[in-house]
Amino acid sequence: MTRLLALLPLVLAATAGAQTYPTKPVRLIVASAPGGAPDILGRAVALKLTESLGQQVVVDNRAGASGIIGAELAARSAPDGYTLLLGTTTLNAVLPQLKRKLPYSTQDFAPISQIAITANIVVVTASLPARTIPELIQLAKARPVNYASAGNGTPAHLAGEMLNLMGGIRMAHIPYKGAGPALTDVIAGQVQLLITSPIAAMPHVQTGKLRALATSGAKRNPALPDLPAVAETLPGYEITQWWGLLAPARTPQPVLARLHADTARAVAAADVREKITAQGATAVGNTPQEFAAFMAAEITRLANLIRQAGIPVED
Repeated sequence: MTRLLALLPLVLAATAGAQTYPTKPVRLIVASAPGGAPDILGRAVALKLTESLGQQVVVDNRAGASGIIGAELAARSAPDGYTLLLGTTTLNAVLPQLKRKLPYSTQDFAPISQIAITANIVVVTASLPARTIPELIQLAKARPVNYASAGNGTPAHLAGEMLNLMGGIRMAHIPYKGAGPALTDVIAGQVQLLITSPIAAMPHVQTGKLRALATSGAKRNPALPDLPAVAETLPGYEITQWWGLLAPARTPQPVLARLHADTARAVAAADVREKITAQGATAVGNTPQEFAAFMAAEITRLANLIRQAGIPVED
């Protein structure tokens, strides 16, 4: 009883803090450089949250080490709702399985809401004599084919390895330090294939510098209805990129509930949805429970892929 009474002031203080939240600006850590899709989506949501919370939500870009610097900073922040993280496929589903000494874990974060999800597209250099996924598979079985990625463990790397596994082929992986250099070399014909964002690739498809073969999602992209899904040839194939709002673990439940309600409204706003669509993505805005279940399923699915593909775990 004495111990319970001793804890009572702490409980009351936490409850009171949650009821008055927020009383100061909120920091949203985006673990990438300004200008990319994560930054654009993060700023769109931050602007809406600023309006609904009545406090400035400031985007803090912390690029470096594949986003690990930003994720660690968020994980080590006080669980009070004043520091949030824009979670991504790489940060929260892939890196925890590829790095033995990662300075954070999936358990360090509490889900708020998934913001958006997108499928990439399979593009090949214009000189490659393959116009469909079946033709690509046939070609890769007959002669060496290589593919580029933005680096080991990125969605493009996993997408290429899933294509290898399910297609029964062995395309060689050529990792780059970012999607930009990888795309440049595919356009130049130095590398033959890349699975990347439609926003980045489609302008080059339209000028004939690249050829689009398929989308990496489970279904066709409504924005590109004539482009088949890889899954139409290889049922079960699916690699997507997603973004969502996370808070440090142990953030008070009332604070998480407030942030979820405001984030869901932000994602539902017409101007935010327009920005999401402009990135080639689909708006989500689900519940914390749905977001948690989605991430758990992604971690399991990608862990199986990483193991089957023999992608090495790094220190």
